[in-house]
Amino acid sequence: MIIGIDLGGMSAKAACLSGEKLSERVRVETSARSSREETASALAGLARAAAEKAGADFSEVEAIGIGSPGVIDGESGVVVNWSNFGWKDVPLARLVSEKTGKRVFVLNDANAAALGEARFGAGKKYRDCAMLTIGTGIGSGVVLGGEIYEGFRGAGAEFGHTVVRAGGRKCPCGRKGCFEVYASTRALIRFTKEAMHAHPESRMWKFAPTVQRAGGRTAFLADAEGDEVARAVISKFVFYLGEGIVNLVNLLRPQAVILGGGISAEGENLLSRVREYVLPRLYVSVGYAPLEIVCASLGNDAGIYGAAAYAASKI
Repeated sequence: MIIGIDLGGMSAKAACLSGEKLSERVRVETSARSSREETASALAGLARAAAEKAGADFSEVEAIGIGSPGVIDGESGVVVNWSNFGWKDVPLARLVSEKTGKRVFVLNDANAAALGEARFGAGKKYRDCAMLTIGTGIGSGVVLGGEIYEGFRGAGAEFGHTVVRAGGRKCPCGRKGCFEVYASTRALIRFTKEAMHAHPESRMWKFAPTVQRAGGRTAFLADAEGDEVARAVISKFVFYLGEGIVNLVNLLRPQAVILGGGISAEGENLLSRVREYVLPRLYVSVGYAPLEIVCASLGNDAGIYGAAAYAASKI
């Protein structure tokens, strides 16, 4: 039995993975105010709670996998940098291992989600796939030959920080025009607000009575009622999202690109537009190398599945 933990800035969730089935999930609050030791103790307690919830003795647990934000050295289990918590070179695997007596393995949370979807979700039937988690930024993970590709010292597959508009808006990473600055949910909301300011006649105002209340769904809701301004907002978003996907596919040529994050709830309403943009622009045609663009299917469980699968692969 393997325990998977999805560590986040406000909470951590865990469950036991047995075969392809997760036990009932358990959760604990996390905070940047906690020390690294306190966080490790909380995760150790969470792992024990997950085993108890699964009706298993903790001695039955073979290993623990943790998906964590930040730059992760998977070989050593060290969180090299996690800005939200102010962590630098935190030996998370060792700290949790000392408190549990179990082998512990750590990988980046976006990689964990990608591996979870590849092994147990929307990417299950593909040997090679890539996942983009679209939220405040863009998390990315690549699975090649059924294994997660982390790059040298876990520093690879950061597609959110490839450039889609040279000299564009500044990204928190310091570069200008990054993919996540133009194709994240935050970018979509920015496009929506700009259009609302410019077009007081738009039906987007029906769904967001003030600009501050505009969200990721606002343009899609107005588009469903035939609003042309909203449709232009979505087209702009799809343009940048599509450009990033074309770059990713031309470089790696996976069999599938999986879209996750809240915006993926739009389903075919989003996917059909992305496919229409991406497929004709690929360097090698889909007639020769078919490409699927699909939505993630595991929701918030993807990271737990992936963290457990990562630990299982290491033992």
